[in-house]
Amino acid sequence: MSLLQKGWRPVSVLILLLIIWQVLSRVFAIPEWLLPTPTQIGIEAWQSWPDYRSHLFATIQLSIIGLLIGSSIGLGVAICLHLVPKLRETFYPLLILSQNIPIIVLAPLLVIWFGFGLLPKLIIIILVCFFPITIAGLDGFRQTSGELLHYMKMAGATKRQIFWKLEWPHAMPSIFSGLKIAATYSVMGAVISEWLGAQDGIGVYMTLASSSFRTAQVFVTIFLIMGLSLVFFAGIVFWEKRVIRWKTSGGGNADG
Repeated sequence: MSLLQKGWRPVSVLILLLIIWQVLSRVFAIPEWLLPTPTQIGIEAWQSWPDYRSHLFATIQLSIIGLLIGSSIGLGVAICLHLVPKLRETFYPLLILSQNIPIIVLAPLLVIWFGFGLLPKLIIIILVCFFPITIAGLDGFRQTSGELLHYMKMAGATKRQIFWKLEWPHAMPSIFSGLKIAATYSVMGAVISEWLGAQDGIGVYMTLASSSFRTAQVFVTIFLIMGLSLVFFAGIVFWEKRVIRWKTSGGGNADG
């Protein structure tokens, strides 16, 4: 019920924008090939469902696999850099540099090195997903209460106990923040990877629609990408509320 109470405002704004779009397109008689109306896009989405259905499922599968692998790598890197300070001092600047390489430039090189199979596409999604999770995890570990950390050391807790019973629970909100970002990036990463020369996927469908000047189909793919990103984001929020019950309930038993 709270979700419905909070969600009506953005939904209302979205509906208002679509109405304005529809009215202005009709008033100024904008041709469909230049800017289709929302109703034309909706009709195209309904009629073309058999055409892009397989592309949609292919992108969903690729995004989920890349997100799972990228999240696992991101968490593993964050834990290693946190537990071994010398590794963090050595590799942290390299993490920053890895994000300064444009994906659109790196993509052709991955095709040359690994071919047109699944591997280069997964590498692209992993590259855009692991970084926000790694940075968010490291920040979460550093935000652990110094007083609680001192108390556990005084109580004779081992480094492993301190990590799993104190630092890990306190870092969970930050980690889920990174997961939310990575979840939305995974869809765009999948679409970019499909531009490399895949046989199916939303990126392929968008390329075909754009090359044939089917503007309505291009907008359908745009809305599909936006919708998938929202669904993935909502999925992370769903799991966050169930994993971090101590935070949502207002309690302080992080290690319970």
